[in-house]
Amino acid sequence: MTGSHFDDLTTPRPTTIDKRPAEHKDPARLSSTTDQRLLDSRGPADWVHSDAWRVQRIQAEFVEGFSVLAEIPRAVTVFGSARTAPDHPDYATGMALGAALARAGYAVITGGGPGIMEAANRGCSEAGGMSVGLGIELPFEQGLNPWVDLGVGFRYFFARKTMFVKYAQAFVCLPGGFGTLDELFEALVLVQTGKVTRFPVVLLGSAYWGGLVEWLKTSALEHGVISPKDVDLIHVVDDVEEVVAIVEQRFHELVEK
Repeated sequence: MTGSHFDDLTTPRPTTIDKRPAEHKDPARLSSTTDQRLLDSRGPADWVHSDAWRVQRIQAEFVEGFSVLAEIPRAVTVFGSARTAPDHPDYATGMALGAALARAGYAVITGGGPGIMEAANRGCSEAGGMSVGLGIELPFEQGLNPWVDLGVGFRYFFARKTMFVKYAQAFVCLPGGFGTLDELFEALVLVQTGKVTRFPVVLLGSAYWGGLVEWLKTSALEHGVISPKDVDLIHVVDDVEEVVAIVEQRFHELVEK
């Protein structure tokens, strides 16, 4: 098979990906991503029939992720905006969180990009912890931030999301946009339905997250689409040390079982 539609089925991809600082480009001027081509049902018949061959590429991403991450220490996944500037207070909070988790003996896993992700990776790395970045092929975000010690590149979001869940003892969300919200609610659904061992989902920054949690407690709860115990799955805190305390408490509860 040849042609741009099939290149991603056969092109080798290294375990670690480019760690140059992320650069932002105009998506309209870039070629499509692998996820986009997989999910796009338009096109000639030969493209439609090629989807089955993509299973090999998807399988390779899972095998690679499992192999690379299998021996990392206990870890916490940190989510947050890629748009947060280094001089923003949230960046400083991300660094403090990464450092505190490292001192407590946890690796820090992020999406490997700029902003909050970079801050958490940086804080962890500078404190002597293992800083992990799980990158994703996007038209506007290239390369891993320079504070990632162990990096894995993904073409498919769903393979990457599995790694975020499988190797974490907790999720911590700092202020972020659609990507952070996506990860947050996917984590909550997995915990709510028992698909993963119950572990903390922590929102750091009540000023940012308070409105969302209030909406869940009123509108969503009053409509009967969630239960009171679902709201209790979320911890909203303002202190980095409180995050670590929640993570540690749950970790030791699981160890003692």
